[in-house]
Amino acid sequence: MTIAQELDSQQGICQDVIFPPGDLYSDEPPLETELHLRQIILLLTCLEWLWRDRNDFYAAGNLTIYYSPHQRKSEYFRGPDFFVVLGTERKTRKSWVVWQEDGKYPNVILEILSDSTANTDKGLKKEIYQDTFRTLDYFWFDPYTQEFAGFHLVDGEYQPLQPNEQGHLWSQQLGLYLGAYQGLLRFFTRDGQLVPTPEETAKQAEQKAERLAAKLRELNIDPDTI
Repeated sequence: MTIAQELDSQQGICQDVIFPPGDLYSDEPPLETELHLRQIILLLTCLEWLWRDRNDFYAAGNLTIYYSPHQRKSEYFRGPDFFVVLGTERKTRKSWVVWQEDGKYPNVILEILSDSTANTDKGLKKEIYQDTFRTLDYFWFDPYTQEFAGFHLVDGEYQPLQPNEQGHLWSQQLGLYLGAYQGLLRFFTRDGQLVPTPEETAKQAEQKAERLAAKLRELNIDPDTI
């Protein structure tokens, strides 16, 4: 199905119903598998922890984006598995409604592939994100096969991103690499460091304290007295 056909199909649904300017609830179906859910939560957790001092972005997963030029919930909507909007207020939303968000579309979108969605993610959705959303960074990832690809918008068309030596792809918009780690997609800093979860950060701090205590004991210093 082409973009025009899909839009015509959506436009034919209750065209006469114009919703009020209040918040619109997300209308996304349940996630395909538990692994899909874990992947989305992991990305959200890591990015929000890394950017915990920032209030100029919005990140969400499996949330509907409404983008009707007629401001209708019944037409023109999509629900990426994970997306990030920059230069906006960090607050809870029921959905992302473009006409209520100063016309902003996501800067970054990630789709998690499955047998039932792969063709759409690689075809129709890719076209919509390129031609309508103008989303600068688009990625897809399959947690089962480890298929991973990314694209950056150049002169209105998606150009494939080339992996670095670790197989990671650079997101210009996030200023981070994305790459597989222990079977799931994770963020990495410019110098290749894994962006940790809060739990991993706490564990690293605990291990560092244990190493320091061991070193003090080697010097005949009781760390509990310091």
